[in-house]
Order: sequence, then C-alpha cells, then structure tokens
Amino acid sequence: MDRGSDKVSPRRDEELKHETQGLIRSGHSTHAEEWKDPEPVGEDQPDADLVPNGSLLGGTPNGMEPDDVAGRSELASFLGKDCYPMVREQVIDLVIDRNAPERVVDLVRGLPSGREFTNVNDIWTALGGHVETTRA
Repeated sequence: MDRGSDKVSPRRDEELKHETQGLIRSGHSTHAEEWKDPEPVGEDQPDADLVPNGSLLGGTPNGMEPDDVAGRSELASFLGKDCYPMVREQVIDLVIDRNAPERVVDLVRGLPSGREFTNVNDIWTALGGHVETTRA
C-alpha cells in the first residue's frame, strides 16, 4: 500500500482538477457564486501585472529590445533546433511547411542567398535583428 505524502485522496485530486479546468481554459472566473471569486487587490497594494508600466526591465537581454525578443522567438518557433545548418531556400521552405504566418515567410524571404546559417541567431542578425551582447 502506497501512502505517500498526499494531502487528499486521488479521487479528490481528480475533483479539484476538474474544478479548475474551466478557469485554465477560459482565462476568467467560471464560478456562478460571486463569493467564490478571488478578491481584487487592495487600494494600497500594487496591481499584479506581467509587464508593469509596459517595460520588461530585467527580462530583456543586454543588446536586445522587447521587439527583438518577440520576433526572434516567433521565428524560432517555426524553425526548431534540429534543422541546422541551412541556406536561405531551406529556411523559406521550412517556415512554409510549418504553416508560419505570411509576415514570417516574408521576413525570411529577405535573407541573403549563398550564406549558410548555423542557428536562429545567425538568421535573426541577417534579417537586421539584434541579439544578446556578452558582458565584459
């Protein structure tokens, strides 16, 4: 018999999981009774925000802007890690095959031909983006 350190039974775990699925999927409260909703922050407390004041201070690497981080990340999501090294035509074919949005396809069409790219940073810098700078 496995006792483990569970605070509740496996049955209750499943009930709790079922209760929170609506919240996770919808992104907002699913309670019919208002008293079950969490209370908002107090007047004297700061609002919880992912990007306070619209800045990513501390979250953006040195040498990059938030747009660089978002653009390189989106590009990398369609390229993956296992496809390198590649040339321009292979990059274009890959993003088209992976159903990238037209803005990403148009972006990679601007790559110089005749050059081999060894990672997403090579591609991003060839497109005019900035990458991290190392600390001295």
